Amino acid sequence: MSSAGTAWQTAELQALDRSHYLHPFTDFKALGEKGTRVITRAEGVHLWDSDGVRLLDAMSGLWCVNIGYGRKELAEAAYRQMLELPYYNSFFQTAHPPAIELAGLLAEVTPAHLNRVFYTGSGSEANDTVVRMVRRYWDLQGQPDKTVIISRHNAYHGSTMAGASLGGMAPMHAQGGLPIPDIEHIDQPYWFREGGDLSPEAFGLKVAGELESRIQALGVDRVAAFIAEPIQGAGGVIVPPDSYWPEISRICDRHGILLVADEVICGFGRTGKWFGSDYYGIKPDLMPIAKGLSSGYLPIGGVMVSDRVADCLVDAGGEFFHGYTYSGHPASCAVALANIRILQNEGIIEQVDTDTGPYLQARWRELGDHPLVGEARGVGFLGAVELVESKNPVTFFSESGRVGGLCRDHCFANGLVMRAVGDTMIIAPPLVMTRSDIDELVEKARLCLDLTAKELGML
Repeated sequence: MSSAGTAWQTAELQALDRSHYLHPFTDFKALGEKGTRVITRAEGVHLWDSDGVRLLDAMSGLWCVNIGYGRKELAEAAYRQMLELPYYNSFFQTAHPPAIELAGLLAEVTPAHLNRVFYTGSGSEANDTVVRMVRRYWDLQGQPDKTVIISRHNAYHGSTMAGASLGGMAPMHAQGGLPIPDIEHIDQPYWFREGGDLSPEAFGLKVAGELESRIQALGVDRVAAFIAEPIQGAGGVIVPPDSYWPEISRICDRHGILLVADEVICGFGRTGKWFGSDYYGIKPDLMPIAKGLSSGYLPIGGVMVSDRVADCLVDAGGEFFHGYTYSGHPASCAVALANIRILQNEGIIEQVDTDTGPYLQARWRELGDHPLVGEARGVGFLGAVELVESKNPVTFFSESGRVGGLCRDHCFANGLVMRAVGDTMIIAPPLVMTRSDIDELVEKARLCLDLTAKELGML
């Protein structure tokens, strides 16, 4: 197609989009004035838009395309399953082979005490399920007043009513009367911005201690569970101090409350281990999963349920009045099966753990010498750089998000998809990135930091 033809196609698609498509997490008016970016194809770790511009996708779509784009095995798995059984539900004492087989494989790759799965269509639905299942568990234990779930400020657990309530993002809570009752929030383990004069270790213990204080204030007879991501993703790739998770685990064990590790982002290899729980030695009672479960090729999520909780639900009898039309969708399960086998057979997670992950972290930390960067951090295939007005002493920009937005726009203009969370630039690349891809990522990131600094008069 000629460049004129491509431009005409883009303009027409943008007009149709503007007239009919309401995008998630979007200022509809601003997007209508600007015009949407139209992505038309992808291969490996790269995307192409409707004007033929190639972009390095350093966000794996939305944290999910772990094995990269263009894997025919996943398309073929969906095709074969759709020909054989395109859909059937899991209600009414019914199942089908893909859902059953995937359940067994998930029990194999998740921590040893997690042996059952409740399927959902997304991570948000998985966290809605957590709320229902936690409260059902305690009701069956004869403690129906244990309904409070404690989460963290700036956490993200989805955008449904329960998921957004569990999340601790103020702009989301300001829309729609959130959070729902009996959801509490404590501080996050964000040492760089909130640690003050404390060492990372001391700060980790301090914010973990807030969980115990809140349990004591509410009463252990009211508190049902604590939920957190091993590493906060959408909050800004917040890597907790090493002291944090051992103390959180100790507090949950001491008071007998359920521990929920939200693995929607960290799961299926992103930390260099199968799950963030493996990386930190967490033993969750419930573990929401999604995204990397199918590498984003088809929608699917779930909650891995510990033997402690599952045995209670099963042995008590009685119906659990919860589920979704697409719970355990056969085509989605078939794709997830093929995806997990690729992760296993090709040693992708081991490669991230021992080779490409350490290489990415070493290269990524080189950005810490940039005059605009206050901190470069990460684990495995997760990374963040904090944009600051001054490095010594550290001074943050007064208008949060403006500089991050500038940097993000420079990224798109220079062939890089890198997300801005306020003034924090974050990455979560496909796990199949090679060392040369990582070099391209870091070189483009530095270029965009330079362009942002020049626009601000800092270079």
